Amino acid sequence: MSEKRDLLAIGHTAFDYIIHVGNFPALNSSTAITKMKNLPGGAAANVAVVGSKLGLNTSLVSAVGGDFTRSEYRRTLNNLGIITEEMIIVEEDMTPTAFVLTDSNNDQISYFYWGAAKNFKISKLPVKSIKNVKAVHLATGDPHYNQRCGEEARKQEKLITFDPGQDLHMYSPQELKEVVGLCDILFGNHFEIERIKKTLGMSLKELIDIGPEIVIITHGKKGSTIYAPHKININALTREVQDPTGAGDSYRAGFIKAYLDGNDLEYCGKFASTVASFIIEFEGCQSNVPDFEMVKARMEDYNK
Repeated sequence: MSEKRDLLAIGHTAFDYIIHVGNFPALNSSTAITKMKNLPGGAAANVAVVGSKLGLNTSLVSAVGGDFTRSEYRRTLNNLGIITEEMIIVEEDMTPTAFVLTDSNNDQISYFYWGAAKNFKISKLPVKSIKNVKAVHLATGDPHYNQRCGEEARKQEKLITFDPGQDLHMYSPQELKEVVGLCDILFGNHFEIERIKKTLGMSLKELIDIGPEIVIITHGKKGSTIYAPHKININALTREVQDPTGAGDSYRAGFIKAYLDGNDLEYCGKFASTVASFIIEFEGCQSNVPDFEMVKARMEDYNK
């Protein structure tokens, strides 16, 4: 791997079951599934795939099972030029699998089977992959492994972005403080950032003081807010929502792309929001990924 890469995404690659129901069932009851699809997913892989489609040279480190090595998913990553040479492959186990349930209000409940990802804890660091990129994105995954990778990336003076996502509950207060302190950009939705603040007993300003120069809070259809530490509000581009799954991951990939290209923060937020507007139009994060020119063209909607 001699070619210099732009972005390394570390965390989950998963098989996603996207499930739609009218309403979530009460305890000890059931509900009918109105639609179900099996799609490629995982927060780290989503960022790598979307980033690649936008023009970034990306690498990916995940813990996957033997079923992944024979899958169409792996062939897709290879065809996109995503480097996976330091993937953690556990032949005797299964690839992480997500079951994402969305109701008629577009609220979601997720279940996640870790499978091979249990092996993050005992795996060696992807030192070569970290060395060969400009930026490292720490996505959902094992907290201790993310912390170790963050420490290595900081030692190598890389740009570090962090999005604990739905694995936030797995971080001890000390682990969370360590990784937040290591990152340059912290991503999260409103609920996740509030939980981080509560867990660490810090205000938003105090979070920025201990590490990230930029904190980005996404609010779904209400847009996003960038703190650096001044506040920048970014409107969402209104589109018909088919499936919100992966919108956050695509936003992160879009923001990182624009940021690495040297754009100002408002532009980065608008670019990221535009990328996400494509993803929600189809089911699954990787089903309707735009290229750079498609995003640029749609960004003109911000000026109308």
